[in-house]
Amino acid sequence: MKRLVKKFIFLIAASIFFFGCEEKLKPSIIQTMDSRSLPQQESWNSDIVVSDSGYVHAIIHAGNLRVFENDHRTQLTQGVIVHFYDTEGKETSILTSEEGSVDETTNNLEADKHVIATSTNGSRLMTERLFWDNQRQLIHTPEYVEITTTKENINGHGFESDQTLKNYKIFTVTGKGHAE
Repeated sequence: MKRLVKKFIFLIAASIFFFGCEEKLKPSIIQTMDSRSLPQQESWNSDIVVSDSGYVHAIIHAGNLRVFENDHRTQLTQGVIVHFYDTEGKETSILTSEEGSVDETTNNLEADKHVIATSTNGSRLMTERLFWDNQRQLIHTPEYVEITTTKENINGHGFESDQTLKNYKIFTVTGKGHAE
């Protein structure tokens, strides 16, 4: 009986030695991936508050937000909604787009794909790309735009306006307006 127990223990020890000492596989490293091209932070359903001296200029919401610290930019995807405010804290307009980005050094915004800006006075702007200059509180684009107000429907290329869409310029105009 002792001999049987010794053989059994020997078999178990031999099994552990042979099967337990296999070479561990090292994870493969992708040589073509540069870690500097990866975001340093990523979040979902996030808000960015753009403020200066206690005044909120804009609140930017994105379905997905990726921060690239090396480029000083934040990439916004999966739906972007921006609420713009005046110095009294009243909302002046809302911008929506599919994606965009924020320059972290200037807090300037670029909105891309199906951009729609609607002001509280009823004006509506549609384009494919729009830029917001935080310092000057202006929106602009060199792209094709369509703007609809209570008085006119105007199309053209090149656009600049305050963020309330009250004082705007279209540089190459086509469309219809009503003379008073």
